[in-house]
Amino acid sequence: MHDLSSLYFCRQVITDRIDYKGTSTFPPQSSSGMRVCVGWRQFLLFVTLVFFVTHFLSVLELHQNSNAKDSHQKKTRKFDHLVFGPAAGEGLPNRLQCKGIKALNKTHISSVFNISDTRGGDGVAFVTVFTVYNSSVDGRASDSSIVGKVLYNKVERSMAVLNTFINFIQMTMPQSNTIILTDPASSLPLKQNRVMVYPIQGEYSRNKLMLQRIRSYIAFLEEKLEEQSRKPGQISHFIFTDSDIAVVGDVGQIFSKYENFHLALTFRNNKQQPLNSGFIAVRGTPDGILRAKIFLEEVLNVYTSKYMKASRMLGDQLALAWVIKSHASFDAKEFSRHEAFLEEIGGASVLFLPCAVYNWTPPEGAGQFHGMPLDVKVVHFKGSRKRLMLESWNFLNSSSSSHDLSDMLCLILSSGRTKYDF
Repeated sequence: MHDLSSLYFCRQVITDRIDYKGTSTFPPQSSSGMRVCVGWRQFLLFVTLVFFVTHFLSVLELHQNSNAKDSHQKKTRKFDHLVFGPAAGEGLPNRLQCKGIKALNKTHISSVFNISDTRGGDGVAFVTVFTVYNSSVDGRASDSSIVGKVLYNKVERSMAVLNTFINFIQMTMPQSNTIILTDPASSLPLKQNRVMVYPIQGEYSRNKLMLQRIRSYIAFLEEKLEEQSRKPGQISHFIFTDSDIAVVGDVGQIFSKYENFHLALTFRNNKQQPLNSGFIAVRGTPDGILRAKIFLEEVLNVYTSKYMKASRMLGDQLALAWVIKSHASFDAKEFSRHEAFLEEIGGASVLFLPCAVYNWTPPEGAGQFHGMPLDVKVVHFKGSRKRLMLESWNFLNSSSSSHDLSDMLCLILSSGRTKYDF
């Protein structure tokens, strides 16, 4: 019978001769057998230590994953009501200054004329691509949203954004027209004056909508070329935009201020995506329409050959940038400027307008954290800012308030950094 206190756990190891600085650590044989024995108490202590360390590391990893998940949830949290923060641009010259949602100075637009009295927009039509996805409605409460006192499902919410887009245009440029390019299968219940639904065949699925948008623009311009050949002399300029913008100034002035361009794009100081496709202006002359069509056909060709993996989003903007930058005479450093400039691109005279004025988005885009310029003309509610678009319109038209356009812009500036529910 062995005494437990004298038991050892032993193993056989083979050791090789090791010379360290010329000194033999082991006997001079090439190899030898050696028994290494460990007492059972030491062995149990070792096993316990390994278990403890393994358990501690597992708990630590779980805690880190939990913190990362909580952090991600906080970053992606979306609100179903407006959340206000400090307005960017405080103390900067030529920027809107706000105290809460009250403007301390006025934008150039509202200080020059009363929007309700302006006759701006003669000979200008806004063109947008829009369709409705009826399959998205399933009646669940989580798919419904309340804005003010109105409850919307997903389709109604999309239509509310479209109607607000039209309302801003008709308020700011009441003599302009709005044209909705859409899937012939879509039924759009639009009853406003100076609004026309223009069906164009195509692929309007969510994954191909940005691609279809360019195709629809091209098809529309082809139709206008044919119309002009039948009725020469009738000129109407076109501004192609996303439907989630608010026109807060007379953008039609660009056609008289800059007389020599065929089409206009908006730019920002962003190396990867310097051009935003949400605003494209086309001069309504036969030459302007033709050159704009040819330009967009080149963009479409680049889109389908190089950027189909980004067909749902960004592909059109990447294709636009490729077409512009591929011309040897173009200097990409121009995108770091803050003023409009003109360039010849493939036979078309292209006017580049700063996003900060003609396509301002809170808070995205280089330089836009520095506040809102006083001469801003277009506010783009892209991404998760659609609620802010509806809330802004309701705020401006509330019968119980005396807020003007500059106050509404302060509301946008103070709450535009937040992610909302739609």
